[in-house]
Amino acid sequence: MPTATVVTSQSPTSPAPLSQGAPDVTTVDPALVKRAVKAAALGNAMEWFDFGVYSYIAVTLGKVFFPSGNPTTQLLSTFGAFAAAFLVRPLGGMVFGPLGDRVGRQKVLAVTMIMMAAGTFAIGLIPSYATIGVGAPILLLAARLVQGFSTGGEYAGASTFIAEYAPDKRRGFFGSWLEFGTLAGYIGGAGLVTLMTALLSSADLQSWGWRIPFLIAGPMGIIGLYLRMRLEETPAFAAEVEKAEADRPKVPLREMITGQWRALLLCVGLVLVFNVTDYMLLSYMPSYLTGELRYDETHGLLVVLGVMALMMVVQPFAGALTDRVGRRPVIAAGCAGFLLLSVPALLLIRQGSLLAVALGMGALGLLLVCFTAAMPSALPALFPTRVRYGSLSIGFNVSVSLFGGTTPLVVTALIGATGNMMMPAYYMMAAAVIGGAAVWFMTESAGRPLPGSAPAVER
Repeated sequence: MPTATVVTSQSPTSPAPLSQGAPDVTTVDPALVKRAVKAAALGNAMEWFDFGVYSYIAVTLGKVFFPSGNPTTQLLSTFGAFAAAFLVRPLGGMVFGPLGDRVGRQKVLAVTMIMMAAGTFAIGLIPSYATIGVGAPILLLAARLVQGFSTGGEYAGASTFIAEYAPDKRRGFFGSWLEFGTLAGYIGGAGLVTLMTALLSSADLQSWGWRIPFLIAGPMGIIGLYLRMRLEETPAFAAEVEKAEADRPKVPLREMITGQWRALLLCVGLVLVFNVTDYMLLSYMPSYLTGELRYDETHGLLVVLGVMALMMVVQPFAGALTDRVGRRPVIAAGCAGFLLLSVPALLLIRQGSLLAVALGMGALGLLLVCFTAAMPSALPALFPTRVRYGSLSIGFNVSVSLFGGTTPLVVTALIGATGNMMMPAYYMMAAAVIGGAAVWFMTESAGRPLPGSAPAVER
């Protein structure tokens, strides 16, 4: 990763370091910001590693934990346990978010890392249904709930952590690495399952092979925890604590919602378009290609992985672009692109040839980069330091649970009810309209200090 800027080292209770001759400016240390970005991005990568593994090994998990004999029932039961994690995400956000504003970002992010790794690792240890009966799916559900609860505090905390460490003029670039971790984790998880499927027999995969990807979460979690524990508190939070001259008063949950209602509405709208398009492309489209268009499963998976690899290449450059031209123009371009190009892109995909599918998916992936590159720096800038972690956690997770995580289910139901195979395009267009309205009302944050924080400059 290119050399960057970050805040200077300090203790959680000490004031943020100031630049010489500028008592109201925080200087940032390039080495420390790189460590902060790596530690934050790894947690996001682990979350999406699990997402990729679970999605692509779902058929095998159905046979291990829900042996009803009916493949459809098995798959529905497996994805039901997967979807349960989305139900508790808002609860996790309501617990970890306010806690992060109370005791500090670093401490809470260490806890969410432990819980995510433990939940994923535990899945790899659960005995099969054939061994312990109904206890197996119950334990699977419990592990998924732990994962979902911890994830509720992960993205908002990680994006806040990076935003509060980064210098004002390069916040978009550094924030973009958070979603780079998302893409890397998903590719790693899906790619590992694909490799194992090719190397192992069906019997071996069902007997013991499926456990390997989940058990990998243990070492990943230890590495992530080590990186996060080495970091000190963000300068913005440290300065906020210093201003209080003692333990900060607890901010009521009600204040994080009613006191920030306008910013919360903008957050929900921005996260809606971000996650509807994200889950549509990365989660629903593989099923759309194989289930609705009868496309070859292997080629469909490879196309999706190729699109994500393309997005990873473009991601840091798009993040740097948001620092130069602003977050609003980049997000607005993404909304306009989905509004105008969703139908042509889906028509290309529906042609079925490998080139047409790749072009259509690639176009949607590049439009999605407008959101993945800008949102990690735009969303934290909606809220002041005092309530940033809590308010962002609530707004983000409510929107993801209601709109993002339900996208595959809703689109499938709409196709079933109407028989219209273009519903994915129309759904993305509707999300783009809502996202465009949110962009219209949001304030540009590129190159400016975070609300409630002193200007941050590169050392």
